[in-house]
Amino acid sequence: MEDKKIRQLILLFHHRWSAPILAELQKSDGGKFVTLTQRLGVGRDTLRTTLEAMIGHGWVKRNPGHGHPMRPEYRLTRDGARIAPLCRRVVDLLEAQRVSKIGLNKWSMPVAYVLRGGRSRFSELRASLPGVTSRGLALTLRALPDAGIVARLVSEDYPPATYYNLTARGRKLAMVLSQ
Repeated sequence: MEDKKIRQLILLFHHRWSAPILAELQKSDGGKFVTLTQRLGVGRDTLRTTLEAMIGHGWVKRNPGHGHPMRPEYRLTRDGARIAPLCRRVVDLLEAQRVSKIGLNKWSMPVAYVLRGGRSRFSELRASLPGVTSRGLALTLRALPDAGIVARLVSEDYPPATYYNLTARGRKLAMVLSQ
């Protein structure tokens, strides 16, 4: 079950804009392509790629048929509606803490979720995150302390060991992700 949750988070945060798009679609009960680009400040190609991936995952669907010009082009599916409130809480919390840029990177939220269980070493984190590369994890673990989400601790043992742990800010995020 735990492995399934981690895989779902990795899938959700694979595209930087997935969570903000789901949050926005929930807020406005659907949306038009142009409106999403303006509200989120995302480029057209990036939005198109992310929406196609989200349609493939079954989180978003195109609104079928023709209708009023104000009718939303994209709507949440049942699965999308189930995870959109989580996305909205995460996005709101990251924006309130002013760390959206780092927090919405591909591996940031999966790392925060894994660290909710306590401090871990690099190798333990890598083993807990299927698909993460050493470089991807190293870059994430370099950025998260700057955002105040993770603390890097070096032991005084010989040889020294490096541990990563959540800060108070990171624990708030992990609590939301655990839901």
